[in-house]
Amino acid sequence: MSDDFDIIIIGAGIAGTACALRCARAGLSVLLLERGELPGSKNLSGGRLYCHALTELLPDAHLSAPLERRITQENLTLLTRHGATTYTSLRPEGDSWSLLRARFDPWFVAQAETEGVQFVSGITVDALLIEAGRVCGVIADDETLRGRYVVLAEGANSVLAERYGFQPRPSTTAMALGMKETLALDQQILEERFRLSAQEGAAMLFSGEVCGALPGGAFLYTNKETLSFGVVCPLSTLAQSDIPAVELLERLKLHPALHPLLKGSETLEYGAHLVPEGGLHSLPVQYAGEGWLLVGDALRSCVNTGFSVRGMDMALIGAQAASQTLINACLKCAPQNLFPAYHHAIQRSLLWDVMHRYREMPTLLQRQGWYNQWPALMDDISREIWHQGERPVAPLRQIVWRHFRRHGLRHLAGDIIRSLRCL
Repeated sequence: MSDDFDIIIIGAGIAGTACALRCARAGLSVLLLERGELPGSKNLSGGRLYCHALTELLPDAHLSAPLERRITQENLTLLTRHGATTYTSLRPEGDSWSLLRARFDPWFVAQAETEGVQFVSGITVDALLIEAGRVCGVIADDETLRGRYVVLAEGANSVLAERYGFQPRPSTTAMALGMKETLALDQQILEERFRLSAQEGAAMLFSGEVCGALPGGAFLYTNKETLSFGVVCPLSTLAQSDIPAVELLERLKLHPALHPLLKGSETLEYGAHLVPEGGLHSLPVQYAGEGWLLVGDALRSCVNTGFSVRGMDMALIGAQAASQTLINACLKCAPQNLFPAYHHAIQRSLLWDVMHRYREMPTLLQRQGWYNQWPALMDDISREIWHQGERPVAPLRQIVWRHFRRHGLRHLAGDIIRSLRCL
């Protein structure tokens, strides 16, 4: 029986769309399926894209892509219950942008369609078509669609991949729940409040007591006339926390470090989705096989470095490896097991370099000291350094040593040693 398409891709997120575009550009017939009514309607992102991978795919993307603001200001804040210590870096040459997926994804799919991709939205893939142990198509809305190869780009909640045993169910420490709000704020107020010029943007990451003393973090990105604000908590944290997930955002809005930034904003939308945070160790043993492969969040290729979150650019790089594997396989007459070639392509990519570099970071970020001892230590040292009274300020070395001992020198030293090993 003849195939309807060379490639069928399930999921029109960034990874799925990029893979479709590259395959169509090489002359393959590609069907891109999306269960949402519009591209991006089922996607929720913190809203930052490192553009190196996008410009490699579409060199003129910056001229037409609906990007929001170029990130020129980086902020990392350690929160205590009532205080905060912030590190700020100005990067006028920065090559990352804030974006809103509801605007970006339709544009990205349109670029793929100009290359010949056939896109269908509002369709749910109910099952994979398997014959003689090989995936050879999909069953969607009671219709059978045949393809030489099928790409599962269905996101972190990989229903089909888990059902067919391609992806094991993740541990609660390897998967997080991201909760995000888009907040409207007048453009002039936004730029004055964050000290930005037109087109400039700020990226703010928050660690410490975001989820009490348990692992978790928060983010705040500036868009043109909105803010992307959210909390990301491992599922293991939510299971242990006394604070309901829906209350975490509201409590954080009242923190002294955040309330002045969010004051006067209006909630436009709210959403939640799963975020893979297990890193290299959460990759399935075999992420491709007879007629199929995984890409994007379905591959669990997101990387949390502790200072930044690499999601969308890693999805684009993974899609490049996937598409090259598929293109080469389609040049051969006989059906191929995609894993050997895909594994080789992944290992030669920047995706593997980044995931391998930070392979122990998920374990390091589970250490409780990062969320209570270290933020409290930095806050206490900062307060004493800048406090002026009747007595002269003690030498800095004495201040640091005293507070290190007070907060538990042994545990803090252990964190430092483990950090050096990981980084």
